[in-house]
Amino acid sequence: MLHFRTYIHRDSSEWVVFIHGAGGSSAVWYKQIQAYARHFNLLLIDLRGHGNSADGPTLKRFDYSFESIALDVAEVLDHLEIKQAHFVGVSLGTIVIRKFAEIRSAYVKSMIMVGAITEMNLKSRFLVRLGRMFRHVMPPMWLYRLFAFIIMPMDQAGESRNVFIREAQKLAKQEFIRWFKLTHRMTAKLRKMEENDPGIPILYVMGEHDHLFLEPIKQRVNKFANQSLAVVEKCGHVVNIEKAALFNDLSIDYLRNNQQSRDPMEPSST
Repeated sequence: MLHFRTYIHRDSSEWVVFIHGAGGSSAVWYKQIQAYARHFNLLLIDLRGHGNSADGPTLKRFDYSFESIALDVAEVLDHLEIKQAHFVGVSLGTIVIRKFAEIRSAYVKSMIMVGAITEMNLKSRFLVRLGRMFRHVMPPMWLYRLFAFIIMPMDQAGESRNVFIREAQKLAKQEFIRWFKLTHRMTAKLRKMEENDPGIPILYVMGEHDHLFLEPIKQRVNKFANQSLAVVEKCGHVVNIEKAALFNDLSIDYLRNNQQSRDPMEPSST
């Protein structure tokens, strides 16, 4: 089973599950724990090969796919007997959450997507191709540092870059390659995923300088009444670190407005 941490609220029955991105760990949520813990029960998960899950017991599923990773998350929720929760994800973790919502819709009350990846533009596709070309000859940390600077180029993103690079150092080379293989046919996978509305309230929180991923979100939210977008000024890809106080306020307010139990058989009307 994946490594996880919980923070229990003595009065609330609401759960929030945090899912980090590739190369990170649950440590990327360090600026959210105190604020969120005032209102909710928290579950922070280290995905396979990341953080404290890097040295954990062998997982039952050996294939690397977004579905198998989502099933890893479901195993933790089942172990803790969590029937429904809100999900907060960042970067590649947002794809894990979307896949989780496809295969375990009844578990998900709402989703908050930070630096969400819903489409690969020319820049991001070039970045993936570059990684494929050099993943076997270039040390993973060199490649990861390069990616970090391309995705988070602004000066104010320095703290975010440092956190992700620090956590990525715990990732073994073979693990890095396995995760990188998830980008194979990423465009087709995302297109198929985004064709369907999961019927679950979604808040996208994007930095105005998120040059790789913001524009597709702007186009998407206009199509669905249950999806909304908050664009944070003077901010890049990782809003929860770069603008933590603002992110905490707007995301917690959103979750508190979606606390009612969601019937998975009924479409969302938010």
